[in-house]
Amino acid sequence: MLGCTALVGLITAAGVATVAAVMAWRTRQPPKGRTRTEPARRISPGWRNIILATLIGTAATAATVALRVHALTTGPTAELAEQNAFITAQIALTDDPRRRPNGAARFQQESYVIPATLKVLQTSTTRQAVDVPITVFATGSAWRPLLPTQEVEVTGRLAKPTPGTSVAAILLVREAPRPLTPPSTLQTVAGAIRSGLRSAADVLPPDQRGLLPGLVVGDVSRMDPQVTADFREAGLSHLNAVSGANLAIVAGAALALSRLVGLSLPLRAGFAAVAMLAFTVVARPSPSVLRALLMGLAAAIAMGTGRSKDGVAALSATVLFLMLFVPELARSYGFALSVTATAGILLLAPRWRDKLMGRNSAEEDPSPTDAAPDVMRGRDGVAGLAFVPESGEGASAAGSASSGRGSSAAGEARAASQPDPDASPESGRRRVVALPRWVAEAVAVPAAAQLAVTPVLVLMAGQLTPVAVVANLLVAPAVAPATLLGFGAALIAPVWLDGARMLAIPAGYAVGWIITVSRWAVTVPFATVPWPAGLAGLGLLVLAVAVVVAVMRRRAWRAVALTVAGAALVAVLVLRPIAGSWPPKGWVMVMCDVGQGDGLVISAGPGRVVVVDTGPDPVVMDRCLRRLGVSDVPLLVLTHPHADHVDGLPGVLRNRRVGAVVVSPQRTGARSGGRITGMLRRRGIPEWTVPPGTRWRFGPSELTVLAPDPVAGELHGQGEGSAINNSSVVMHVQWRSGSMLLGGDLETEAQDELARRLIVRADILKTPHHGSNRQSPEFLASLGARAALISVGAGNDYGHPATSTLSLLRRLGLTIHRTDQSGDLAVVEREGGGLAVVPRGP
Repeated sequence: MLGCTALVGLITAAGVATVAAVMAWRTRQPPKGRTRTEPARRISPGWRNIILATLIGTAATAATVALRVHALTTGPTAELAEQNAFITAQIALTDDPRRRPNGAARFQQESYVIPATLKVLQTSTTRQAVDVPITVFATGSAWRPLLPTQEVEVTGRLAKPTPGTSVAAILLVREAPRPLTPPSTLQTVAGAIRSGLRSAADVLPPDQRGLLPGLVVGDVSRMDPQVTADFREAGLSHLNAVSGANLAIVAGAALALSRLVGLSLPLRAGFAAVAMLAFTVVARPSPSVLRALLMGLAAAIAMGTGRSKDGVAALSATVLFLMLFVPELARSYGFALSVTATAGILLLAPRWRDKLMGRNSAEEDPSPTDAAPDVMRGRDGVAGLAFVPESGEGASAAGSASSGRGSSAAGEARAASQPDPDASPESGRRRVVALPRWVAEAVAVPAAAQLAVTPVLVLMAGQLTPVAVVANLLVAPAVAPATLLGFGAALIAPVWLDGARMLAIPAGYAVGWIITVSRWAVTVPFATVPWPAGLAGLGLLVLAVAVVVAVMRRRAWRAVALTVAGAALVAVLVLRPIAGSWPPKGWVMVMCDVGQGDGLVISAGPGRVVVVDTGPDPVVMDRCLRRLGVSDVPLLVLTHPHADHVDGLPGVLRNRRVGAVVVSPQRTGARSGGRITGMLRRRGIPEWTVPPGTRWRFGPSELTVLAPDPVAGELHGQGEGSAINNSSVVMHVQWRSGSMLLGGDLETEAQDELARRLIVRADILKTPHHGSNRQSPEFLASLGARAALISVGAGNDYGHPATSTLSLLRRLGLTIHRTDQSGDLAVVEREGGGLAVVPRGP
């Protein structure tokens, strides 16, 4: 609805309201003593109320959205945005400035996205007071320290917003902001807490110091990109986003403290509510936090008034409330994941827990209305009911989720008491192995949450994450200690930084375990399974679930299915690694599939390699080195300072020793070269330039530098970056069984110059410049190579590899291997002599 006009929203609201009214009239109950003169409607009162509530909620939401769209698309801000007008504006920040993670920002000023409210706009002729939300795109480090509620004056150009967003305009700003007012006292304190936690975490290793603030208060400004990628593939991304689990811990601590001081039940509930509100200010009101906060407040009110706590009702009311007042959340995948995970925990986890405990639902603990509202027991209460949306971490979530089971659990118990027509007489006497309650809950909660969010993940990312349940189960014991210690460090850091650091150190052990689990999870075969995205993938998922349910309902089919699944699991986890392990035996060089770029790894002995170029992505390069078991890089060669060859440098430096870095002696591209120099200097890594003829021996590999000659001038070509490409470091690698030429991004001019100066022979060629059309036939023919390796990204915008180059290589008799088609490529020494190329597979 946000992408439609206000008129469409109003028509929709009126139409749905009319349908609701007609249905309510047609299905009404006749007065007592009177009989219905028309045929009875075949609908139960329960379903009637559900349908009517859905229609009324839809109508109310449509009307709210229509009014919001009308306010955003009318008025002076929208009119000036249509004209792309330049204005001087007074804005109030509504969230922290978020740095844009775009690659272009590496060579330019810092770039930020800032949600704000436009208060005053001034053109050359008018000055008007307004109050509409906008999104600011700005550059410059002056935006970094600003806090929500702070008002600044800026000059920039208005632009139309992206359709479907809930802002009146986009404001493009290039100048530094001019502060008008300081942030509010509350936001100043919240900012000090967040900043204090970052300072306290400075005593931890880089990956842990970035994760701890993200885990505690959702501050991901220093998150290691590799950790973020591992979390995403392991199904642990929810740990980066503050949600119900964090609020549960805060509320639990508040209730425990208030009980110790002897507060009454209503005061304890009020204290917990205040603690949750304060934490929301510190952590910022993200979609998952808003969902958890409202559910927590509902639970706190219920606890304080002695009313029963219904998790499903609280979740439903929360969703309806947020849709009415924050309708843009309907387009948020984060909000959808939070809601579906919570629903899965409330509806599925109690049943699965009871099955694992070997009992029927009728044998469960007393109902929530009879249970004491003691959050510290992990039963009922505010934390258990309102939180643990997607983390699946504690027993409290599953235990309290049983409060929403309703009559379906009783029906399940009755069904369980009836004989199974397929069961043998002995099966009725067979005892089921029962798990302890804490084990059953630890398994049921993440499994239920993961199953519930799977449809959303299919729509969002087009993949399934089978390893997520195991990963969440393994990290669960570390989440609560890390959060409690981290939150304690955040509270005392503004007044006692040394004490905060003492708390951060044990918290670091907990987050270190979480990082270790994520690293392991991404190495498990089929940790993520590709799946069609969108509605087609969702339909296929529904069909697959229907088939699985039908098979598992019958004992004979279930036995066959479990046998086949077990055999497949053995084949994947045991036989496949044995038969197709990576790297292959006898490897001497691996060309990493880094996309559109170069990243080559040359064996220098067990755990040691020489790296030649690092590709464009640190995450991808680090994973390639991890697969090879690399811990030591005695030499790193950066052939030339183009982003697709050097931007992956942090991935090589991550948790590895790098002895020295060789760069081109021709200092073309000074800006990017200066960035590399600064990074190496901060880490104490020497940077070398070496002349042709320099030679090293590392394990089985002998490397010789062939070019460029530092006394020669630049070789310009046809393109804008040709001079930098032609300054590439060229290396010849010799092994016992053959040799390989690494030509960087040499173009025609430099290739011809090298052929005139030296006679070079090689068995395998690393095709220069990703197989572009700037190749010298004479140079390629002079090498006598039998195979050509091309590092290239699938569907790249450069047309690499060029058709003319592929044809030339085939005419010369070279076998072509491409990373975009075969993934990582390994060069191995054969037992009988010679070299062979082994693909890892895409």
